[in-house]
Amino acid sequence: MNEQTQKQLGAVLWDIANTLRGAMDADDFRDYMLAFLFLRYLSDNYEVAAKKELGNEYPGISKQSGVTPLRIWYAANQDDVPEFEKLMRRRVHYVIKPEYLWDSIVEMARTQDGELLNTLQEGFRYIENESFDSTFQGLFSEINLTSEKLGKRYTERNDKLCDIIKKIAEGLSSFSSKGDTLGDAYEYLIGQFAAGSGKKAGEFYTPQEISSILSGIVTLDSQDPSTGPKIHLASVLDFACGSGSLLLNIRRRMGTRGIGKIYGQEKNVTTYNLARMNMLLHGVKDSEFEIFHGDTLTNDWDMLCETNPAKKPYFDAVVANPPFSYRWTPSEALEDDVRFKSYGLAPKSAADFAFLLHGFHYLKREGTMAIILPHGVLFRGGAEERIRRKLLEDGNIDTIIGLPANLFYSTGIPVCILVLKKCKKSNDVLFINAAELFDKGKRQNRLSSEHIKKIITTYQFRREEERYSRCVDMKEIADNGYNLNISRYVSTAVPEKEIDLADVHAKMMEVDAQIKAATEKHNEFLKELGLPLLP
Repeated sequence: MNEQTQKQLGAVLWDIANTLRGAMDADDFRDYMLAFLFLRYLSDNYEVAAKKELGNEYPGISKQSGVTPLRIWYAANQDDVPEFEKLMRRRVHYVIKPEYLWDSIVEMARTQDGELLNTLQEGFRYIENESFDSTFQGLFSEINLTSEKLGKRYTERNDKLCDIIKKIAEGLSSFSSKGDTLGDAYEYLIGQFAAGSGKKAGEFYTPQEISSILSGIVTLDSQDPSTGPKIHLASVLDFACGSGSLLLNIRRRMGTRGIGKIYGQEKNVTTYNLARMNMLLHGVKDSEFEIFHGDTLTNDWDMLCETNPAKKPYFDAVVANPPFSYRWTPSEALEDDVRFKSYGLAPKSAADFAFLLHGFHYLKREGTMAIILPHGVLFRGGAEERIRRKLLEDGNIDTIIGLPANLFYSTGIPVCILVLKKCKKSNDVLFINAAELFDKGKRQNRLSSEHIKKIITTYQFRREEERYSRCVDMKEIADNGYNLNISRYVSTAVPEKEIDLADVHAKMMEVDAQIKAATEKHNEFLKELGLPLLP
């Protein structure tokens, strides 16, 4: 799907959202809108696979309005349904009953069927509990079909849902039904809802330009990035994955066969559900990803708490855009936590280094980690200074990239990307000061493809450029008290032009002489006219 078509489809759906949500908050309406896009994708994908599997047995389009081909086949071949669904689980990894398919739901909406709401509830429960081999419990938990925001009475809610579904169906009708189309539309709407949600958006959305930088970095060879991208990543982790867009960005770069498995963790239940839908919408099979709902800092994911060294998970690439300067309450038990024990705990006022150390702990020795953090981590003192110093002395901080202000929906502050490695060749730190390279927008600043390419290329070939990038050896960093403030090492200030005082003096003397000569000549005219002379 090209960018223009994506914007057109996104704009159509966004207009529908604004028209239909009425008094409902954008955050609330988002869940309905995205859930129906998700159902449309699952249905289209399932019906295409079913048609291919059944071949000549697949019924033609029914003359009876609202009766889908698959519903006709199910009715005529009830004894074969269990075997067919077993086969479909192997082919597309899930099953949807004909009555819950998008076309059936749209027909109910078109005819204002009074059972639409009940059918949707049953369909969502079926998808959560029975469609997939690995159950997706709570996938639609945030979509409250009985909410009074849809209407006070059942009939009002049912009518509202009919209107929403009809409009979405009409909006989608002139666009391709391919999975990447709906996946791109889903991503576009997430971005639009993020823009309309202000600071709340920081919980679930990383702008695509920044995702592109992180994914471009972690997919390059960790030991020698100049050799180009890795051929394969066995596993990738985003421990604050939001809607999953960053993980999907990495997958796009590597190709569908370039990644073994995607892992994500998200604390917010709504965002956790968005991420799971987003994965499936982009064609990631349920066996190819695992998103966990839980708290990263307390580390309540059993998989990551494995104590057997042979089974403990480590990842080829770790990425994250955690909440900035998040206030947390570190317990005494966390002081002995294997993630923090060698470094100490991040302060209560800012968990930035706690997030960093969590991800770094699970990075493979030959892996690359890229994390977005506020600039304070580069220079704040106390516990953060001790953590920063140890990471530097151990040779784990590879690159620091300063980004422009106002790139995020959640904050206007400038942020930085820290690139970390457990094993790196160079004994220096590359500083990239990209703070002044951006396209100014009305609400948010943007990074162009050229800006993104320059950052990634500078990292890849460790290039130095005046007022932009520089490799700084550890002695200079140590001499600066392990302060990593980017402007200390790469200043974007333009030096003032040197002034030749002798030349300036000579010019002033010349001008002064001209003034005196002009004054004398003018006074001659004044004298002839009998007027007072100039001093």
